[in-house]
Amino acid sequence: MPVVASPRTSVPLWMIALIVFGVLAILGIIIGLLVHFLAVENRTYYYQGSFNVLDIPYNRNYERETSPENNYLSKILETRMDDAFQSSSIYKQYINSQVITLVPDNNSVTAQIWLVFKAPRSMKENTRRRIESILRQMLGNHSGSLTTDPNSLKLVEISKVDAEKIINSRCGRRARMSATYDRIRGGSTAQEGEWPWQASLKKNGRHYCGASLIGERHLVTAAHCFQTTKNPKNYTVSFGTKVTPPYMQHYVQQIIIHEDYTPGEQHDDIAILLLTEKVLFKSDVHRVCLPEATQIFPPGEGVVVTGWGALSYDGKSMLLQKAPVKIIDTNTCNAQEAYYGMVQDTMLCAGYMEGNIDACQGDSGGPLVHPNSRNIWYLVGVVSWGHECGKINKPGVYVRVTAYRNWIASKTGI
Repeated sequence: MPVVASPRTSVPLWMIALIVFGVLAILGIIIGLLVHFLAVENRTYYYQGSFNVLDIPYNRNYERETSPENNYLSKILETRMDDAFQSSSIYKQYINSQVITLVPDNNSVTAQIWLVFKAPRSMKENTRRRIESILRQMLGNHSGSLTTDPNSLKLVEISKVDAEKIINSRCGRRARMSATYDRIRGGSTAQEGEWPWQASLKKNGRHYCGASLIGERHLVTAAHCFQTTKNPKNYTVSFGTKVTPPYMQHYVQQIIIHEDYTPGEQHDDIAILLLTEKVLFKSDVHRVCLPEATQIFPPGEGVVVTGWGALSYDGKSMLLQKAPVKIIDTNTCNAQEAYYGMVQDTMLCAGYMEGNIDACQGDSGGPLVHPNSRNIWYLVGVVSWGHECGKINKPGVYVRVTAYRNWIASKTGI
């Protein structure tokens, strides 16, 4: 039987041309995207550096991150760096610069700095050279009161992981910040990582009080949180913005209540928690700064109270809340129509005499914090007592942390 050959149809030239064109177009897009991401797309780069500030007599206080000397010199240097980069040709690539530590020597102080820039990968090396050049020029300009040595400058690129470790090891820094203070009673929900020192103190697994992380194993809270039981085994501590499920849960080893605290009374309402293990500092969990005992926070100063407490008296707790309040003069708080002399020097009032915004039940032991001029946050108060929540002439009353600074140091070494 003869084999009938099936006709072989050839692919038209126009179809071959179309396929080739399609493949080339796809390759072109892929190459274009690669070029964009490798050469044009901005990446974030982190740098660590140091330089010397000359003609400064030796003073150990420069080493202490919360000392007036440290803050004063750091603020001057940070302002100089910020001005130098903002007025440079790479101002659009500049994100942040901070003084991390100061190391005093015989007649100088070494400033260790941390920088963040964005740049296309193809411009990475050029950007680093420009940063170094701008810093050298800044250090060589002696128009101000400080003399800095441009020849002492050292600058190296570091990884994002190392950059975050450096920042997270310092007190009072915030990785994430809300653009504005939003309007606890009258407050609003906090963002993740916005208040990294805020802790939830749970009794038998249920949120009971707030607390503030001040070290790898230490927290500050209110003494009245332990009126029913002082057994550490009954308590756990967790972090984050949600009470449940617990985030980074830790167990309590020891509860240190102020020796002069009397249950049912308001004075000396402060306690320290010692955890069984160290807290691993991360972008969203690390310590707040403790103020110096001599530091003054005057009436009218803006502060923020945070907590998981009820949104109204006898209300239910939700996500972590934040509320901006103001420090109130003690005499005003002790007026006859207010607290009638009950507010002692070791306490401070914060809120508004007209009411509405206030701490509430379940916020007890939590932080009242204040940012300094470098946007580093300090623990000013510990939520202690008040008449209900947000009532007229009844603002929140807090433990004044400066009054107990030496006591905290004696119990923690911090």
